[in-house]
Amino acid sequence: MQRARTVEEYIALVKEALYEIDEMRASIAYDEEGMGDAIKYIDELEYNMKEIFDLMASGDYCWRTGDLKYMDIIRHMDEGMLPFRSLLIRINETHKKGLETDED
Repeated sequence: MQRARTVEEYIALVKEALYEIDEMRASIAYDEEGMGDAIKYIDELEYNMKEIFDLMASGDYCWRTGDLKYMDIIRHMDEGMLPFRSLLIRINETHKKGLETDED
């Protein structure tokens, strides 16, 4: 999976994930019965993504520290259950391995 090539691209991926989480939260509010399983993990996903964003904004973000916390939540989910799962995996891969360079 292709990782982000620049810090700006990585930040854009995190912002996109936050947007997708917000959209999923709106879907849950609209169809709580049909989206009931998502309620179990949406708050933690949002918290984790906001934490990443805040650490980057403050300059305290550390790359290459292993999997991000949310990977335990999404590892066994598929795209049907979490439509933006591949985006979260791409963010995690960039975090774990650093930015993609021409040498990769």
